[in-house]
Amino acid sequence: MTADLVIRNGSLVDGSGGPARRADIAIEGGRITAVGDEIARGRRELNADGLLVTPGFIDPHTHYDGQATWDPLLAPSAHHGVTTVAMGNCGVGFAPVAPDRHDWLISMMEGVEDIPGTALHEGLRWDWESFPQYLDALERQPRTIDVGTHVPHAALRAFVMGMRGADPSEHPDEGELARMALLLEQGLAAGAIGVSTSRTERHRTSAGENLGTLRAREPELMTLASVLRKSGKGVFQFLSDSYRTTDDAFANAEFALVTEFARLSRRPVSYTVQQDIEAPERWRDLMSLAERLQSEGLDVKAQVAPRPIGVLLGLEASASVFTPTRAYAKVAGLPLEERVAALRDPERRRRIIEGHAVLTSGDDAFSGFAFFGRFDDMYILSDPANYNLDSSQSLGATARRLGVDPRQYAYDVQLQRDGRQLIYTPLFNFVHGNLDAIHEMITSPVAMFGLSDAGAHCGQICDGSMTTSFMTLWARDRNGEDGDGLPIESVIHQMTRRPASHFGWLDRGLVAPGLLADLNVIDLGQLECAAPEIATDLPAGGRRLLQSAKGYRWTIKRGSVTFEDGVQTGQLPGTLVRGAQGDPR
Repeated sequence: MTADLVIRNGSLVDGSGGPARRADIAIEGGRITAVGDEIARGRRELNADGLLVTPGFIDPHTHYDGQATWDPLLAPSAHHGVTTVAMGNCGVGFAPVAPDRHDWLISMMEGVEDIPGTALHEGLRWDWESFPQYLDALERQPRTIDVGTHVPHAALRAFVMGMRGADPSEHPDEGELARMALLLEQGLAAGAIGVSTSRTERHRTSAGENLGTLRAREPELMTLASVLRKSGKGVFQFLSDSYRTTDDAFANAEFALVTEFARLSRRPVSYTVQQDIEAPERWRDLMSLAERLQSEGLDVKAQVAPRPIGVLLGLEASASVFTPTRAYAKVAGLPLEERVAALRDPERRRRIIEGHAVLTSGDDAFSGFAFFGRFDDMYILSDPANYNLDSSQSLGATARRLGVDPRQYAYDVQLQRDGRQLIYTPLFNFVHGNLDAIHEMITSPVAMFGLSDAGAHCGQICDGSMTTSFMTLWARDRNGEDGDGLPIESVIHQMTRRPASHFGWLDRGLVAPGLLADLNVIDLGQLECAAPEIATDLPAGGRRLLQSAKGYRWTIKRGSVTFEDGVQTGQLPGTLVRGAQGDPR
């Protein structure tokens, strides 16, 4: 039988972690039918000579919960080799939902994940109420990639408890716990991939209110764990302030909750681990916790990021370096071209810089604005984007070399590229000015790639490109004679079979006969992330940061070429992934 598609002469990195090898791949009916040397000609052939062939990437931590109901593309993930995403993370999402709670859920997502509320009001059809109905809505939307989603704890709690569920000081009674359990059970039966929750002060609605899940007590969380145990389905995704606290007692209490959940549920658990400036070594405790629990035979993983995580500052972003100043606020609402012209006025420049100095330094400085004056933690984001940061190239260090005030220098930088230049300010994983902590995290046996937050933080962060930078940073650019780079086989495994196995998606993440034909053909030498740019392509003209890539020759989803040299082909083979998927071999 003639295959629909044959990929020839590629260097196959199959997702298993095993060594690369030269192989051809035949695809028929959306599945891989053969991997080897003697494959007959196909109806279409792709020449992968000199290129990497990998499984399609799997991103376990995204927030496309609203966008996936209307958008067939799901950028930026689709531009960076991702063929499957998990949504509904951090306890936030849009189902289940009572008809009178639409605005509250939008406020929650707008505040927690910086997704424009106007875009959500315009884009969401709300043709669902229950979680199973939400899954049906996701399934009706064709797209370039597959999506799966957790049941979000915050939405579930508010649906069961009403207004009380949005209040972290309120707790469910026995009847409400029983209803939460029933709804979670129904969600898992319909195809939820698990349940997620948030226990961080940093997650607030657009009105500044904490999420109701912030201080959920043990009986509530163990109710969810019991449902997972009883059903034998689903994973648990957990985010708390344990990675950033300096309070040992609080950290240990959070660790105890995770431990009890893992022991009771007997299901896969993952939680956020990153290096925070407030507690720069606490991340080690979370890694050690996962190691201890794995030694008990429990499936507990640390979700880690392969690069520093930070916000982007700029005139087009949600905030600029000079956002705190009154003089800047007077022109902040102008269209970009007019604002750039206004900022070139010498007198306005003087007022903005002087106001910034007062607010961010000296005896009268406001502690909440200190971030905007940390010039040694700011970097010009180049094009192509360079995430291999060097502290000697920070704005502060560069200004000192030039013999100029760092505020003056930052002001000029933000006017570059007609006001479109972005400044990258790492908040996590770069506390000591190097990537040592990241290296230790991503090489840990308990680590799982994650934390891209793709689809969220639309005007502040653009980390849906982490798959690309994972390869360029760790499998290429740091693999010199004195580098600490990683084998490409290890990096690809972390982005493919490892997350696939975590969710029980055993039909993907590996290049082998019988599995889904989700593949990337990559020119690693030419691979790069472009600098993020502002787009206004969300509903109601909503703004977001987007980042494209070079070096992906072809991305293939279920045997259909969805992207060719970064250009969408129009094929939409992606669908909803309902729960675990068995190995078809």
